[in-house]
Amino acid sequence: MLKQGIDLPGVGNARELGGYTIGDKIVKKGVLLRTAGLNNAAPEAIEKLQNEYRLQTVVDFRMTGERQTISDPEISGVRNIHLPVIEMEDYPEQDPELIAKYMNSGDRMKLFELSYDSGMLGSDIYVNFILGERGKKAYREFFRILLEHIPDNGAILWHCTDGKDRTGCAAMLILASLGANRETIIADYMLTNEYNAAQVEAVRQKTAAYPMPPEKREALLFMCGAVVEKYMTNAIDTLNERYGSVEGYLRDELNVGNAEIAVLKNRFLRSEEI
Repeated sequence: MLKQGIDLPGVGNARELGGYTIGDKIVKKGVLLRTAGLNNAAPEAIEKLQNEYRLQTVVDFRMTGERQTISDPEISGVRNIHLPVIEMEDYPEQDPELIAKYMNSGDRMKLFELSYDSGMLGSDIYVNFILGERGKKAYREFFRILLEHIPDNGAILWHCTDGKDRTGCAAMLILASLGANRETIIADYMLTNEYNAAQVEAVRQKTAAYPMPPEKREALLFMCGAVVEKYMTNAIDTLNERYGSVEGYLRDELNVGNAEIAVLKNRFLRSEEI
């Protein structure tokens, strides 16, 4: 199994934050789960989430349209909370009907060209997620849920569609709140390229004949399952510049100050020797 992986048949990019070392502590295992969409989860995956992980809460960061088109499975005893980080209406320059047309037709290249030319894709994508009013509201509520969560009762899982972008920003913010260093945060983000290696390589080979500059090809692979390190480092650097640190953003925008961070560390970290 890949590093940090959790075995959930039918669920892509399924892994956890548990096991990362932070100072003289370690993130508790089996509690903080991050995945791609749950819509194709096999029955044994649902059973595992219920019985092994004792899943308490699912947080869905997808757009309303994504959620309506492809819904999460209902899991008995588990609350499912929708916190959209972005909606299509936040891209006023886009034509939703045109996007829907290309999505329904399966013409990924037309969809990519439309998204890339309009600026939806690129190194500022996470900055827009984290600093947009909808994104700040979603992540603020997410941390409220984390602060109420009791790890001894079971796990919390968050996801979007591919489990790498909106989900990846959430993981970055959690790890930062727990005191993880930049290297750990980036390493966790970049794991997606290992989990999605086969599908990304297939796209790379299929589109090799399409002439395009390196940055555009990078964005194409990103849209098809890859992650790009500079996209996340740009987000972190932007928070450092505007708020002094990621912790400053947590404090000023998400209402997660020193007291709340102390609670999070107490709940989600344990001593390494245990």
